[in-house]
Parts: sequence; structure tokens; C-alpha cells
Amino acid sequence: MKNALIYLIVFIAIQCGVSIGVREVWRMVTGSPDITTMMLVVSMTLFSAITIAIFLLARWCEVARSYVRSRPWTALAWCVVASVGAVIPSTWLQEQMPELPNYLLDEFSMLMGDRWGYLAIGLLAPVAEEIVFRGAILRSLLRGMRNHWVAIAISAVIFAIIHGNPAQMPHAMLVGLLLGWMYYRTDSLVPGVAFHWANNTIAYVLYNVLPAPDATLIQIFGGSQTRVLMAVGFSLCILVPAIIQLNLRLKKAGGSPTPTWKR
Repeated sequence: MKNALIYLIVFIAIQCGVSIGVREVWRMVTGSPDITTMMLVVSMTLFSAITIAIFLLARWCEVARSYVRSRPWTALAWCVVASVGAVIPSTWLQEQMPELPNYLLDEFSMLMGDRWGYLAIGLLAPVAEEIVFRGAILRSLLRGMRNHWVAIAISAVIFAIIHGNPAQMPHAMLVGLLLGWMYYRTDSLVPGVAFHWANNTIAYVLYNVLPAPDATLIQIFGGSQTRVLMAVGFSLCILVPAIIQLNLRLKKAGGSPTPTWKR
């Protein structure tokens, strides 16, 4: 638990340091204190890159090729399928909850609306966050706790809170649970990175495709609650089989698939 706390503090320190540093340098170079899209892209890109470098160089996250060498391509494909199937049900659940403040809406919109924003959100963020929250924090919690689900739940709560945006927390919590389970089953970051990449990529694409990026499901489906429920049901027909397949196929390198939730 102590190491997990240290990893979290370092992650926050890097985030704050890079954010403040980039903002000050940007202000000195441009002469303007305004937050711009490119400044956010540079800040997030540097933050992710520095985080990845520090955690790998310090060996706080174990990285090995053994899982990839086991050729888990089918399992990784199901990770992507699960991510696709989780979008609408997760959004629907979030919309059933009391409306939460969205403190980072402007910054989020600026990043999602820019093509370079995908570099930070779609490519680097999944790798950096999986290294920190699963490869370092969850790994430390699993070693110090008897019940793996308690460790996974704690890491998911931390993952949700660290996003710093109440509106994102319910979805982040659910995703964190699934990502934690994937890491526990495989001892590898690869499945989580695949799911995380697909999740962020879908969010990026939908933001730029939908006429109103902040539209609710009822608005997207023409005001019909029936259509919304049908969409949720259809998505569950994708998500549930994907999770069943993952439960059958996710395994540690060199191990055999174990169709149980108590591996």
C-alpha cells in the first residue's frame, strides 16, 4: 500500500509540474496567459511521455515480452470488442445518475476537437495510465492484499478520482474495474492498453462525428426512449459475450485459459 501511494504521488507531481511548467513557458513565449489547444496538447503529450519514461526507468512497472510472444491476438480482439460494447451501457448508466459537474469540459472539448489531441488522448494516455494504475499501483496492491477484488476495486476508485472530473468518474470507475481484472488475469499491460486505446479512440471519433458532442442518448436517438433501450440491449449483446470470451481466453503467459472469475 505504501508503494502504491508513492506511485500515485509521483504521478500527481509529474502532472502538476508539467502543467505549470508548460503554461509558464507558453506564457513567456506567446505573451498571453490564455489556454490554447496546442498548449494543452503539448502539456498532455509531455506529461504522458515523462510519466512513461520515469516509471519504466525506475522499474516501478514490470514490462516483458512474454505475453505478446504467446500470440494472444484473439483475446486482444475481444478487448476491443468489449470496449465497443461498453460505450452505450456505460453512458446510459451515467445518465441515470444525478448530473455531476463537468469542470474540465472546455479543456476536454479543445483536445477532442483537434487532430493532434488524438496523439495525447488516444495514443499516449492509454499507455501512461496503464503503466501507472495497473502496472505500478495495482501490482503493488495485489502483492499486499489477499483479496484481489479489493485491490482491483481500490485501484479503480483511484483511477476514477485522479481524472479530477466528477462527470467522468462513473465511467472511469467501471472501466477501471474491467482493466484491473484484465491485468490480474494476465500480469500484462497489453490487454488493458488495447481496451483503453479503443475506449479513448471511440470517444474521440464520436466527439467529432456527432452533431452535438455533449448530446445525451435520448437526443442522439431522436427523443425515443425505446430506441435508447434497444441500443443499450444491442450493446449488451456485444459486451456480455466479449467478457465471457475474455474470461475464457485471458491467461498469464505460458498458462492455460481458466474459465473462472477466481483465477
